[in-house]
Amino acid sequence: MRLDAFDFPLPEDRIALRPAVPRDAARLLAVETDGQGAPGFRDLSVSDLPSVLRAGDALVFNQTRVIPARLSGQRVREDSVVAVEATLHRRLSPSRWTAFMRPGKRLKAGDRVSFGETSDRACLLAALDATVVDKGEDGEVTLAFDLSGPDLDIAIAERGMMPLPPYIAARRAEDEQDRTDYQTVYARDDGSVAAPTAGLHFTPGLLQTLADMGVSEHFVTLHVGAGTFLPVKVDEISEHRMHPEWGEVTPETAAALNAVRAAGGRIVCVGTTSLRLLESAATEDGVIHPFADETAIFITPGYRFRAADGLMTNFHLPKSTLFMLVSAFAGLQTMRAAYAHAIETGYRFYSYGDASLLWRAA
Repeated sequence: MRLDAFDFPLPEDRIALRPAVPRDAARLLAVETDGQGAPGFRDLSVSDLPSVLRAGDALVFNQTRVIPARLSGQRVREDSVVAVEATLHRRLSPSRWTAFMRPGKRLKAGDRVSFGETSDRACLLAALDATVVDKGEDGEVTLAFDLSGPDLDIAIAERGMMPLPPYIAARRAEDEQDRTDYQTVYARDDGSVAAPTAGLHFTPGLLQTLADMGVSEHFVTLHVGAGTFLPVKVDEISEHRMHPEWGEVTPETAAALNAVRAAGGRIVCVGTTSLRLLESAATEDGVIHPFADETAIFITPGYRFRAADGLMTNFHLPKSTLFMLVSAFAGLQTMRAAYAHAIETGYRFYSYGDASLLWRAA
């Protein structure tokens, strides 16, 4: 398919710069179809989710935790010093990360980069230095840090900033409130450089209400990479390549979800990240297996879904891989109509925006 099939007009003021308060006050567009296949829409709030789900359903959450993965520093080469910024992308070893860096063209293998404060180096742990060991495409480099393991993690946590999406960061600076807002209430496993944003809408009270009515909760981990923000630069989408991300579905979670399906319950993924991971872990017969590996699954129209029955997800940008995914899940024409309704009625888009609830097209 051609990239322009996934384009639509989006006013810039529809991109939310702050989340709803409280979290579950965000709007929720329930997308359904009538008996003839025409899309229908219900304008709800996330707090209304218990009225849409039923006992026996299962919600699947991504429990990854966002790290402050955006680092500012200086590239030092002989007498030349250039300001640089890195967004860590994918951990390769205890001391190595791939990162998207700006300005990438000013870097080459062997360059030294000093992140954070450079004036006081009395203590070794005050330093956060790295060497560029490799350069890839789109400004991606491999960084070998002088620190390793927990020492490196602590230094990144101290020096880094929350990696807000470029659509927000271009319009306002990151602040202390983002360290809370850009994290789900159930986040546990450090490793993401972007939030699983559909999960940002959940509060402890909403989770308890859903549990009390018999909706089960299940947790998987997919460490979201910064590649999720990269634009698609090819006209034919089959030529696009996703960046790999590490994920895990434990044996206990796989068995529990298979039991839900066997009992007639619906598996509802909270976010595209949990959906992509379950689809990576499922076989053609729909059985979910334990999984602990990288996935670069790219879901576009024509994909046959194996594991997910429902999807709660935010509203995505034109020509994005995420809009392609929801179009594959609920149907391209349905999603074009849903997004037109959302824009017309004032829904807010992207990471801090409102949510939609979709059901898999037959």
